[in-house]
Formats: sequence, C-alpha cells, structure tokens
Amino acid sequence: MTTTVTATETTTGPTAEATAGASTGEAASTTGAPALRPHAEDAFADELKALAAADDRPRPARWRLSPWAVSTYLLGGTLPDGTVITPKYVGPRRIVEVAVTTLATDRALLLLGVPGTAKTWVSEHLAAAVSGDSTLLVQGTAGTPEEALRYGWNYARLLAEGPSRAALVPSPMMRAMAEGMTARVEELTRIPADVQDSLITVLSEKTLPIPELGEEVQAVRGFNVIATANDRDRGVNELSSALRRRFNTVVLPLPATPEAELDIVSRRVEQIGRSLDLPAAPDGVDEIRRVVTVFRELRDGATADGRTKLKSPSGTLSTAEAISVVTNGLALAAHFGDGMLRAGDVAAGILGAVVRDPAADRVVWQEYLETVVRERDGWKDFYRACREVSE
Repeated sequence: MTTTVTATETTTGPTAEATAGASTGEAASTTGAPALRPHAEDAFADELKALAAADDRPRPARWRLSPWAVSTYLLGGTLPDGTVITPKYVGPRRIVEVAVTTLATDRALLLLGVPGTAKTWVSEHLAAAVSGDSTLLVQGTAGTPEEALRYGWNYARLLAEGPSRAALVPSPMMRAMAEGMTARVEELTRIPADVQDSLITVLSEKTLPIPELGEEVQAVRGFNVIATANDRDRGVNELSSALRRRFNTVVLPLPATPEAELDIVSRRVEQIGRSLDLPAAPDGVDEIRRVVTVFRELRDGATADGRTKLKSPSGTLSTAEAISVVTNGLALAAHFGDGMLRAGDVAAGILGAVVRDPAADRVVWQEYLETVVRERDGWKDFYRACREVSE
C-alpha cells in the first residue's frame, strides 16, 4: 500500500529570521555581512512588497502575486502609489506573458535560447515573484545524479537505522512538490539523458515515488518547474520526446535592436557596479555602445549598415559576455585609471571574449580590426587599444 507524504512531513521553508531579513531588501550571509549576490526575492524585496500591496487580481493557489503582477515585476512599470518597478527583462512582452501563463497551469516551463539570453535571470525572477523563493534549484551538469532531482540518503542514519523518513534527504524538487513551490532546473540539457527522464513521472503524474519506503510525495497545488536549456554549448544532451512534451517551451531571443541590447547591458552593469561598490562612469555609455556594436556585428556576420560581410568567431558573443566585459572595464578604470571608462579598459575583455580558438578566431578578429574598426570614424582610440592588447 502506498502512503502519501504531506507537506508537513518534509523540510520546511525559510526560517522566520531569514524571512524577516528578506523583507528589508538586503540579504545577509551567515556572518552578518551583506551577500555578494543576493537572491532576487531579497534584492528586490521592496518592489515585491509594493506589488503585493497593490495587487487586487486573482492569484493562483500559493502564488505570492497574480499573473499580472508577476509580469509587471519582470517587465517594469509604475504602480498607482508611484512606486517604480524596474525592468528585470527587456524583451517582447508576449514572451513573459506566455511564460507566466504557463506557470499558472500545471504544465512545466522550459526557457530555451542561446547562451546569454537571460534564461537563468528570468527563471530566478519568475520563481521569486511566484513563490517568494528562488533557491529551490538543481544545477545541471554532466555529473548531476538522479538524487539531485529525486532524493538522497543520510548514509550514517541509513546504515544505523535502515530506510526511514529521518534518513531521507529531500531534493529541491521534492521540497517544491510538498510545499507547492516553484522548482528550478538550470541547464537541463547538460544533465545525462537517463537522469533527465526521472522528471517524467514528476511532471506527468505530479508524484515522486519513494519505493524504499513504500511511500510517495504528491505535489500540492502551486507546484511547478522552470527549466532552462540551450543547444549551443558542448556537452549538450538532447531531451527525449517524452520529456519535451511535458514542457511548454518559450524561446528567449537575443535583443532585437542595438538600442535594446545597450539598455540591457547598461542596466545590468549599473546593478553589478553598485553591488561591487564600483564608481559610476559618467561617459561610460560610449564605450558600452562600442562593445555592443562589436559583439552584434561579429555575431551577425555583417556590419551594422549591412555593407560589409564578416566572419563570425567560434564564441557566442552573448549579451551576458558584453556585461562581463564592461563590468571588468569599470573595475580597471576604478582601480587602475581615473575612473573614466575608456577604450583601453574594455579592449582586453573584448579580445578574450572573441578569441576563444587561438588559431581561427584570431584571424577573424584581426580582419575585423583592419577592415572595419580602423576605418570607422571616431574609433581610432579603440583601434589603437585593441591593436595593443592583440599584439
């Protein structure tokens, strides 16, 4: 006979102290110092609180916000009381609306896209807005075991007492099922195919059997799964058709225009810079625009005006990499320069992002420098800086 395990029999959620700390909008580590990278529900606690107070629309079971409020949290807006909700995702509104609507059903959500399209970022913020907890996370790697998606054992207790509830170690997936929360699976296609398929029963039957105990965990209302995947990186394991059918797939595209990508990079660099106590660069937008232009042209295989065809390097040159290049440039400018972001501060980062294959990519980069950058008005300082680090 199968016994159903209820939510009260599993590991509980955040402690009262953790919840109280999150309400301040600042996360603290176990030492009391501010966290280097707060979870979304901590970093944007004030916005989530304001949205909850203004949200009078129907909410699905165990959701902290209504679907409308979740979309507003991701896309940004101004509440009736004047509170400004900052955009977390800059892209087509319909994509976010479809993703949120999917989570309001019992169908899991798969965020698909090339590296650097904010899949993890969107996943975290969706979980934070829906469940108030983005930490029920399984990070997919080539070595992810089945226990990470199901459950494990405290082997000391298992040897001493035999199989029991006390010896069982619940996975984030099991906790999410029992508590009606949102579980996240990052880089699903990096997980071995046989481990991936352990999700099929969870997603189709909403049940996680525990045959060692003759029990099962049944998902309560509010449970759902957000997975992310891409098909560009090495080591990708294709999803089985049976598993893919159990997801509603939403493709996150690269930024459609240079202006959109510039906006994304500028916003994220500003946020990261504040968290690292880096001074703001007054005229940094000019160098950010150059980085975005270089990445887009090499990624697209043509100059912005379409007049010159280009070879593309082996790397993805994603928006996330552009953010990293600019952030590193700001750090160089702050610690080894005059605080002003200049071409020399971003040149080395661009070289590292473009030249992944020392043989083939270096030729691509040199051709781009000589045929495009060298002849472009107002880019002489950038050309000299890139030539210097390239040599």
